[in-house]
Amino acid sequence: MSLSRLQIELQQSKPFRSVAQEAWLSILRTADHLKRTSQTSFDMSGLTQQQYNVLRILRGAGESGLPTLAIAARLIEHTPGITRLLDRLEAKHLIARGRPTQDRRQVTCTITPLGSELLSKLDDKVDSLTTAALHGASEQELRDLIRTLEKIRNPNIDPASDN
Repeated sequence: MSLSRLQIELQQSKPFRSVAQEAWLSILRTADHLKRTSQTSFDMSGLTQQQYNVLRILRGAGESGLPTLAIAARLIEHTPGITRLLDRLEAKHLIARGRPTQDRRQVTCTITPLGSELLSKLDDKVDSLTTAALHGASEQELRDLIRTLEKIRNPNIDPASDN
């Protein structure tokens, strides 16, 4: 019996306990690979991947911005330290925080012009990075992968439906 690519990468001679375990580990290994590949681009800009993600979210929110908890809910990687994450971005003058007059208990964050400028400079680099990182898969394979990953994240939703 030949070893799988993952077994070779992990230098594991024994078979996995199940196909599900191998798939799980393969997803984790791939996620780590993609994170390491992209981190160098963010390091050069002085951002972490999570900080970049917050800026991307706030750019999409437009001038009205988003409350802190809405940003936390939209993050790719959930973090319990959203306030510290926002503190660091505010210290770099990449975001601004304010309290709307209609609800002074809520804190709304917006991207600053400096944050928008930095994000614009990263756009082409990130586009090239994602294209290069996923070059081994066809567009149809990527669409199939997206649907499969959606099923894994929420097995009760049919990703083929419009709901």
